[in-house]
Amino acid sequence: MTLPRSTQISLDATPYYHCVSRCVRRAFLCGRDRESGIDYEYRREWIESRMHKLSEIFALDIAAYAVMSNHYHVVLYIDRETALSWPNTEVILRWQKLFKVSTLALRYLRGDTLDYSETNKLNEVVTLWRERLMDISWFMRCLNEAVARQANAEDHCTGRFWEGRFKSQALLDERALAACMVYIDLNPIRANIAKTPEDSDYTSIQQRIRAAISGEQPKSLLPLVGGERLNMPKGLPFQLDHYLELVDWSGRHLDPRKRGLITKETPPILKRLGIAPKHWLYLNRNFESRFKGLVGSVETVRLACIRLNKRWVHGIGDCQHFLSSASC
Repeated sequence: MTLPRSTQISLDATPYYHCVSRCVRRAFLCGRDRESGIDYEYRREWIESRMHKLSEIFALDIAAYAVMSNHYHVVLYIDRETALSWPNTEVILRWQKLFKVSTLALRYLRGDTLDYSETNKLNEVVTLWRERLMDISWFMRCLNEAVARQANAEDHCTGRFWEGRFKSQALLDERALAACMVYIDLNPIRANIAKTPEDSDYTSIQQRIRAAISGEQPKSLLPLVGGERLNMPKGLPFQLDHYLELVDWSGRHLDPRKRGLITKETPPILKRLGIAPKHWLYLNRNFESRFKGLVGSVETVRLACIRLNKRWVHGIGDCQHFLSSASC
């Protein structure tokens, strides 16, 4: 049974969410249609560009993404603190980039004097827009609808382009976050459309590698800032060099025939996270299929269940086996 988003997303549990949206058509979204021979590869740029544009408007940061032939993955970080700090003017201007705003909002932007009832009404609307600007469902809606309209116009057709709902997973701790990000970054290699992470087009890992060559991090992605510490800046709790090493190492061991090599030169990040190499490599191949709504150690999953008023969650046995410290 399909569950409402309110039972799957809780900022009290985690600000990180893995979202997947798939195309419903027979033809590939972005690859080459085997029957018509038409190459739609350029459409992957539509998704990538739209994704980055929306992240500049929403209080959502992109941690990882990969745009594939008929689906895409994205890990989003909900920046509630930033959204709550925006003044009303900032909220209106951001919402105006996506939708038409009310006459009352336009008057406010012009500096017109509003009476008491008008001010209250404006505050109600701005509060609603502020909530939507840190809402994953609204982000995915703005992303998918725009791409669907563009593709339908190009194909001279109407109807659904995407599946009715996107899939989401709450990433409850560092283990789940790291496993999901690497799983996403290695999608092109698993699909045999790229040989190395740096050759994986339309992915976050390619962006990170290209920026790292210049000693930088991509401005369009949530930065990797290292382990938790005092006055820690906003960003992912992994060191950039360790994360890149982890992706490279993991990509070299996706072939099940190479399992005998997994004990050599294990990246230090796995030791810090407490994940056994053999379990890590299994997650690299099966993360999406093994876990459903909540992903993390058993302890974090149980706490999230309490917050979300859930009695049971699919995949808790796998959380115990692959992501809990007792099993590692």
